[in-house]
Order: sequence, then structure tokens, then C-alpha cells
Amino acid sequence: MLLVCRTDSGNWELPGGRVEVGESAIAAAEREVAEESGVSIRVTRLVGVFTDPGHVMVYPATGEARQQFAVCFHAEPRCGEPQPDHDETCDAAWVDPAELSLLPIHPSMRKRIVHALTQPHTPHAD
Repeated sequence: MLLVCRTDSGNWELPGGRVEVGESAIAAAEREVAEESGVSIRVTRLVGVFTDPGHVMVYPATGEARQQFAVCFHAEPRCGEPQPDHDETCDAAWVDPAELSLLPIHPSMRKRIVHALTQPHTPHAD
């Protein structure tokens, strides 16, 4: 599984980010993964849409608060080797799912990862 380590928190997570104006969710996922990890991917199917009203992000610099949601996909690598962007990510790596318990991962991200690994053909909406 391809994961990146965030520069701001030190947590490992699935690469991803915001959709740009005029961009589809799939195009955004493919672009963000390449930007954050150096790996070009092709989205293959939807894993799920995840929301958690208790997961509110507050940006210290601006005080802006957001309740986030995530659209997660399965994908296959096309080319490239994992490498961080040194802006949002300080590391990127292929991680054996058996080693996930050793990494610092936010609980909401861990929920998405577990769902993707254990129920890969059942899209999730929460």
C-alpha cells in the first residue's frame, strides 16, 4: 500500500488532497498521488466516501475550521518510485499492510485503510 508521511503531523496516510476547479474526483486523486508521492497511478474503483462529524481540522495559522470528507479509491501504479514532495510530505513508501500497526496513523485514516483492505469490493458511504 502506498502511504505518505505528513510534514505537519508526522502521521502516515493515503496520499490525496483537494479537487481543483474543473477537475473530476478521479483526476484529482491521480494528480494528488503523483504530487505527494512521486508515483503515477490509475484509479480502478471506488472504495468509499467517508465522513466523520467529529473529525474537524483547525488550521492554526488562520483559525479556519473544516469538517472534511474523503472519497477513497483503489488504484494501480503506473510508474515512478515513492518520494516525498518535501512540502506536504516528508516521506513516501510502499508499506506492507502487516506493518500498519507500527505506524502513527490518524484514527479516521486507519478506518479508511482497514475498509479498503478488508472489503475491497464493497463501496462504503459514511
